[in-house]
Amino acid sequence: MGCFEEEGSWNLSFSGAAFLGLYHVGVTHCLTERAPRLLQGARRFYGSSSGTLNALCILLDESIEFSCSQLLDLVKQVEQLSLGVLHPAFAPIEHVRQRLQDFLPANIHILASQRLGVSLTRWPDGHNVMITDFASRDEVIQAVLCSLYFPFYCGIIPPEFRGERYFDGALSNTLPFADCPNTITVSPFHGTMDICPPSMSASMHELNACNANFQICTDNFFLGLICFTPPNPEIVADSCRQGYLDALRFLERRGLTKEPVLWTLVSKEPPAPADGTRDAGHDQGQEAGLSLNWAVPNVLVKDVPDFEKVSPELEAALKKACMRDPRPWARFCRSRPGRALTYLLLPCTLPFEYVYFRSKR
Repeated sequence: MGCFEEEGSWNLSFSGAAFLGLYHVGVTHCLTERAPRLLQGARRFYGSSSGTLNALCILLDESIEFSCSQLLDLVKQVEQLSLGVLHPAFAPIEHVRQRLQDFLPANIHILASQRLGVSLTRWPDGHNVMITDFASRDEVIQAVLCSLYFPFYCGIIPPEFRGERYFDGALSNTLPFADCPNTITVSPFHGTMDICPPSMSASMHELNACNANFQICTDNFFLGLICFTPPNPEIVADSCRQGYLDALRFLERRGLTKEPVLWTLVSKEPPAPADGTRDAGHDQGQEAGLSLNWAVPNVLVKDVPDFEKVSPELEAALKKACMRDPRPWARFCRSRPGRALTYLLLPCTLPFEYVYFRSKR
């Protein structure tokens, strides 16, 4: 327990992840179910890009069903567009702005001040700015939108916050305060973060970029593609399940849970006795004298065919959020003949759609 004994002595930091932001939702739900004290006793929640949205949901104590549906609704919208993220109707910033206007309470600036840290990158010098105080509800919304704004992917002109233009905070500091020993870092990419997917690659090479260490491997390459071009809601939902499993591994290795859940998922034999060894490779372990049980196995989503046994609530929320429109016309548009017809008509429909959506913006 070392560094988690005194309440308010630790923070949580969620990295930028774009469409893989659902990974953070899985991590958060695991902590809520298995170690709620880590969330309730945290001093501050830092986030960059989509990690900021997850930090907001934690502050608002939103349900898992709400968090899953918000991101997967956008993924399903991209799936319906003939050109995906290249379609003129793709407007993620406008989508998020509308959702924030709908569900954020009037006192969100009071709840977020000194508890939420938003990473921003200032235009044009690229300097990182951390915002922790908010004067109004509109300031919270603008700070979140600035942190989400990826140049050219979301548009050409960055949004404003307090008279200055900012863009995606992940481009200058994707893991705020990652070097602080009392910060629990979370990322959907393979690397040296506290909670991240287990590496199955033999590569020992790492890339230090944007204040985080990422392993140089093909898995991270494909995760980067999914970040910006999500193939379908089911694959994005798997990232949420993996986040749950990775957070559970973090808790079990540090003795913060009572039951060896991961061991029972991969083997019917009883778990090996805890072999406490100093985590010499991590500053947090060195500073706090934390002993880790390395016998806890690495578990991937493909190793858990029935995820409902691990977390029934999360699995039910993901299945509900992945459901498509059951109406006949919607089913036809998703079918192969429907998609073929859409692409055949694209030279006729695309110019009108471009003019319509650009004028609407």
